[in-house]
Amino acid sequence: MINPIKFIDKQRDCIIKTYHDLHSLAEPSWKEKKTSDYLLKSLKEAGLKVKTFQGHYGIVAEIPGRLSRVVALRADMDALLQEVEGELKPNHSCGHDAHSAMVLHTALAISQSGIQPKHTLRFIFQPAEEKGEGALKMIEDGALDEVTYLFGLHLRPDKEVPYGKASPVIIHGAAETIRGTIKGIQAHASRPEEGINAIEAAALLVQKLQQIYLDLPCETSYSIKMTQLQTENKASNVIPETASFSIDVRAQTNEVMNKLNDYANEIFEQTKQQTGVAISSCIKEFVPAAATYENAIKITKNAISRVLGKENIIPVCVSHGGEDFHFYTAKNQEVSATMIGLGCGLKPGLHHPQMEFNLEALQYGTKILTQTILLASEE
Repeated sequence: MINPIKFIDKQRDCIIKTYHDLHSLAEPSWKEKKTSDYLLKSLKEAGLKVKTFQGHYGIVAEIPGRLSRVVALRADMDALLQEVEGELKPNHSCGHDAHSAMVLHTALAISQSGIQPKHTLRFIFQPAEEKGEGALKMIEDGALDEVTYLFGLHLRPDKEVPYGKASPVIIHGAAETIRGTIKGIQAHASRPEEGINAIEAAALLVQKLQQIYLDLPCETSYSIKMTQLQTENKASNVIPETASFSIDVRAQTNEVMNKLNDYANEIFEQTKQQTGVAISSCIKEFVPAAATYENAIKITKNAISRVLGKENIIPVCVSHGGEDFHFYTAKNQEVSATMIGLGCGLKPGLHHPQMEFNLEALQYGTKILTQTILLASEE
């Protein structure tokens, strides 16, 4: 048998090549065909048992264990659709190409080692994380069947977790988008009293959102802001009848998110009464806040210590961003899970169109994932 960690030591260039290959294949949510085909080819050539699905490009690959219980790693595959140097295109500015590369090479290292794990090892390659929908689809399709431990990994900005360090847990907040429509009455701009101006109603909404205040501990952050507003007006001398808007909502806990939604609904009602408009709205792209599982965190902490040393452990990484990874536990509370925060020298930040990081982190990130899943399999 081959020691999988020593195998990874020899795979540095291969892991970096895989990252570059996946980076060049960047595809938006639900359209990850080339990415999926690339991963499938490598997994099949290594002899892993693979399962694909109708209707999306997610993959589940397995290394059978001696017992039926399953320990799983999850990677996301999709890219963010964003403007890069004046061109709107899919761009891996959130690191999903790196995540897939590391989980793939973890699977390959263990497969090539000849180790038969105590419990089945499952590798989940998930679509549509950026939409907040992919985890729910993978759950629906049985990706968590028999799973007791689930682990993920996310690149972290340098200011959160420096290069050469890692955190055993990322505490993501809850996030959602409220999309809505304001319906007023159109009129000529010279006779505004005959109409109800949808933009003025939107301005009132913005003011009311700014006045929301929750008396919470200072470490419990939240935000609720209108981020998009547009009308279909083609003329500047017409009182607009309809406006569409988006509100970005962030909260460090699910309880605070529920309070913010209650406030938003109250504000919609107040605005309707004060202006006479109709407002319709719905919640999109919701992801829940992280739950913490100490037994899973203990395993990832041990894995990081073995690879980087105890001195390079960042105990907790708190992120104001959202992650659909946390649907896996929100919908399956018996699954013990955590997401590793990988320091990699990432600058200037996640979702920045020119995001970059030190590619040497791919190798030690793969080692941490390999140690994690093997340690969990022996529990």
